[in-house]
Amino acid sequence: MRRTASSSTGLAVFLLALSFASPMVHASCAPLGGAVSTSTSLVSGAVLAPQTAPAAAVPSADVQGEARQALAAIGRLEDADTALSLAAEGAALYEREAVKLDGYAYCSQAVELAEKGEFRESTRAASKALHVALQTGNTDLLGKAYRDLAIAFSYAGQLERAEQFANLSLKYPGVDPTQVNGPSKKVLGDVRTRQKRFAEAIALYDQARTESSDRFRPLVDTSLANALILSGDLTRARSTLDALAEPGDPSQQAQLQRTRGRLLLAENKPAEALVLYQQLANAPVNGDEGFYRAWALDGISKSEAALGNEAQAAQALDQAIDVFDKARAKFRSDEFKMGLFSDLQVVFERAIGMHSRLGQPAKAFDISERSRARALLDAVAGRAEVGNGEAVALDAATLQAMLKADEVVVAYHALPDRLVAWVLSSEGVREATLPVAVKRADLARLVDAYRDALINLKPATDVGDKIGTLLLAPLDIPAGKRIIIVPHGPLHYLPFQALRLDGQYLIERNPISIAPSISIAARLAERTPTVAAQLVAFGNPTINPDVADPLPGAEREVHALSQQFPGATLFFKEQANKTNFQGSAPNARLLHVAAHAVADTLDPLHSKVLLADENGQPNYLEAKDVMGMDLKGTALIALSACESGLGRVEDGDEVLGFTRSFLSAGTSTLLASLWPVSDAATETLMTTLYDDLAKGEQVQDAMRDAQRAVLANPETAHPFFWAPFNLIGNWRLKVQK
Repeated sequence: MRRTASSSTGLAVFLLALSFASPMVHASCAPLGGAVSTSTSLVSGAVLAPQTAPAAAVPSADVQGEARQALAAIGRLEDADTALSLAAEGAALYEREAVKLDGYAYCSQAVELAEKGEFRESTRAASKALHVALQTGNTDLLGKAYRDLAIAFSYAGQLERAEQFANLSLKYPGVDPTQVNGPSKKVLGDVRTRQKRFAEAIALYDQARTESSDRFRPLVDTSLANALILSGDLTRARSTLDALAEPGDPSQQAQLQRTRGRLLLAENKPAEALVLYQQLANAPVNGDEGFYRAWALDGISKSEAALGNEAQAAQALDQAIDVFDKARAKFRSDEFKMGLFSDLQVVFERAIGMHSRLGQPAKAFDISERSRARALLDAVAGRAEVGNGEAVALDAATLQAMLKADEVVVAYHALPDRLVAWVLSSEGVREATLPVAVKRADLARLVDAYRDALINLKPATDVGDKIGTLLLAPLDIPAGKRIIIVPHGPLHYLPFQALRLDGQYLIERNPISIAPSISIAARLAERTPTVAAQLVAFGNPTINPDVADPLPGAEREVHALSQQFPGATLFFKEQANKTNFQGSAPNARLLHVAAHAVADTLDPLHSKVLLADENGQPNYLEAKDVMGMDLKGTALIALSACESGLGRVEDGDEVLGFTRSFLSAGTSTLLASLWPVSDAATETLMTTLYDDLAKGEQVQDAMRDAQRAVLANPETAHPFFWAPFNLIGNWRLKVQK
């Protein structure tokens, strides 16, 4: 196997050694008598009081034991995490900083970053606070560092990690226990609410409110009220809400009104809820650009539906979606504070289901496309730029006119209770009737089981036949048609080329490609039909051997494929670095990167390709870096690396990672993998692909030929070897001979 990250066991030891190294005293470190955290939002909405560090100068055995647990947990963010995910936490990052802050300042940074949606950076800041706490034996700071890690993971939806760190924080309540116990128990309540374990959530909120500051307690009470509504205890929910004082913050006032509307609907008082939501819709919040009005329109839709006014409900829901599309995307930490955990994708899902039931497939398809664009805006808001037009969805009629006679788009949308599929061609759009109503949770388990079979080289033919019968057969697409698949939710992880129809793998029957959004792919296909045969390639970057193994096979691969492109620019070992990538990529037409890659499911914008160390330090290419580049001149990027196509799948659709980053930066076509890849099989696949491209073949045909070439070898006929790579984006791309 190749291009997989090295084990984290030795790395954890390395990080622990750094954490317990001789303390380095700096003027900016927390002195006895205190550092002041200036966070004013997540932890109680109040300025934290000055903290006095305990007198101990060396961590106790208990502190060291807890530290080992915490650092081990950080190292297990995902099994695929590499040394960077560990070394960037805490000690290693702290030691590299030119200006070292005290631990409480890092806690402030962690809170502020979490509120902006910068979850990876938030955990890094909290980990630096953790390191300072361990160096100084400051158990007050230790509890706050654990608390802030819990908050960041909770915001990111990593509930197991959030719970783990919240429990650790409770062991170190510090000088003022309300600053740790209240927020940490609220996090635990939030975790249980999102797990739909409402009785446990309510008990935790009850504990949190008794151990919170006066300024933080109203947030706990609001979260408690929402959990009570969800649990069906409407009497106590009503008394809890009625006892709440009106917040001074306008946005929190709007959130509280939404909670009151929820309660009225739960109490079967839709007429009263309708009046409240109408008032909210007509009372804009200062500084907001429509977000709260959109949620009010969603409430109006629910109220009208409860009153039996289906037409008015649909109209209000469509208006809500229009407002969401126009509203400035922003991570809404207020919703987490107040226990709402709202996902605007639910609004799109309700609209899709409504128009599907009304027999309006084109309208349902259009809303599905708009939800994909919305998910991108929400995920990158305030953190990365999206190219002009990249997040604007095209409607079915426009897309229909852009398709050729031999091209078919298959778009899926995984609703909570069923999977919807549309077939779009030059003749129009239709909704396919699937034989079974597959719930989203069941679909995720199905995809996981099939991926497990493929990755572990288990017999997969029967399962491939069954999934093909479920997902592909009802579409009634003739062999030979070019298929562009728009997956959704768990289907992003499914290798469609390895599904089977009529006794064949789909790739044997139809040329196929993937698009996270057909609107983006169609624009790219029209913009970049043909490109010059100019290749820039990176292979076998030199990386600290403690981080990842060398890739000599990647170097051979790059040499082999470059034979078809005279004058190719090649970067190997030390030269295969981020500086050269950023300088060369915008001017490259074909860009090939053979290196390690790591998906970051905590914050997909921090997924990374491990390019060569520079000046003795890691300088890896993150997805966030890519979104800031102008790659409109780059027609094809091949990430010949393990798991380069993976990112976090939200309840909506977003697989952010490198797929969205490269496409949003302007790249026309992307090759990315779904699991760790085989060295020899990848070399065969890539050389066949580039041979076909050099001959002027369309990229979709070249990819089909490349995968079939690996499939034809009995030693690599299992889908594990030939199915990991997806062709994403512009399926029409050709290279000039």
